Amino acid sequence: MDSAKFRNPESAVESKASLKLMPAAQRSLEHLLAALTAVLLCVGIQMVQSASLTSRPSRLDELFLARHLSWLCVAVVAAWCVSRLTAEQLERHARILFWSFALLITAVLIPGIGTRINGAQRWIRFAGLSLQPSELGRLILPMVAAAEVSRQKRSGSMTLDGIPRTLLPLLVSIPLVAAEPDLGAAVFLAAGFLLALFFAGWPLRYFMLCGLFLIPAAAGLLVLRPYQLQRITGFLETWRDPAAAPWQIRQSLLSLGSGGLEGTGIGRGWQKLSYLPEANTDFVFAVIGEELGLAGTLTICFVWIVFYFTGRSVLSQQPRQSFAWVVGTTLLTQLVLQAMANIAVAVALVPPKGVPHPLVSYGGTNLLVSLSAVGLVLGLARSRVHAECRVEGEWP
Repeated sequence: MDSAKFRNPESAVESKASLKLMPAAQRSLEHLLAALTAVLLCVGIQMVQSASLTSRPSRLDELFLARHLSWLCVAVVAAWCVSRLTAEQLERHARILFWSFALLITAVLIPGIGTRINGAQRWIRFAGLSLQPSELGRLILPMVAAAEVSRQKRSGSMTLDGIPRTLLPLLVSIPLVAAEPDLGAAVFLAAGFLLALFFAGWPLRYFMLCGLFLIPAAAGLLVLRPYQLQRITGFLETWRDPAAAPWQIRQSLLSLGSGGLEGTGIGRGWQKLSYLPEANTDFVFAVIGEELGLAGTLTICFVWIVFYFTGRSVLSQQPRQSFAWVVGTTLLTQLVLQAMANIAVAVALVPPKGVPHPLVSYGGTNLLVSLSAVGLVLGLARSRVHAECRVEGEWP
């Protein structure tokens, strides 16, 4: 008994010392994640400036960069603000955030409020800027899914009867986004929601049961929109007859191939000069391949790999399947999956779809949401560390 009393002070000192070391190691990982984010943002600024050039230079070229920098300032402020939020605050207000999101994606469909461009009504314009509300679902839907599963675990109500309640946010938001129409965004939002459920420990048998209903629904959407099938058939032609491939895919592959190993140099690419569609958004990776070569594209891929594993390390302080860990891991995975999807489109591995490269492509809402996701990951990673240190008296 006496020896136990003697050992307890030593173990307390060791535990306190480990807590002093933990914030320092955590800060180093957070700084590395922030540095990798800054690298991608800097590449994005340079590529937006370069990819926005046209065969007939005008003030419009400078306007793209000015707007991108304006949105970047807004995104940095937003990322800092959301990084100050705790996991408890986000979980408590998840439902309010969802219904606010549902209101926005409903309002965008109302004539006079939403703006229609190229047959799609996806944007709300204000103060000279345009916001795409569906992008906000990438942040909000994972929070709702994680909060609902956490609630069910605490109350012991995770049963088959609870499946409709769990999937209600998906059933409300996906049809509204698909009606814009934006089938790609609808699929991506559904994937993010289901990813959060998976990370939260939702039973696999529930996923299998839901799949029986989701697969026919997805097939029905393709039947109702034949142009989606045309994209797929056109993509398949790329590998059988390159001359019959869609124009943007052919130009993207030409851009990547003409860059060689080292590229033509920043600003010296030719395909962006009115040949490559959406050069500063969906196909910015092709411009990187042309101007920075294979070395540049592989470097971007390497940065994303390090970004993902650094983010996972930052979140490792959180208990697995806790709200903070689930939301942080989902947001991190979404960013990397979106980057992979953008790259896959550029190299003709998947059918063409408007998927911007996070943190790199031109686009206000995408930049705002992507940078806010990084801010949320950093904020959620601190939640448990700060709580532990306050218990020990190390943090105010």
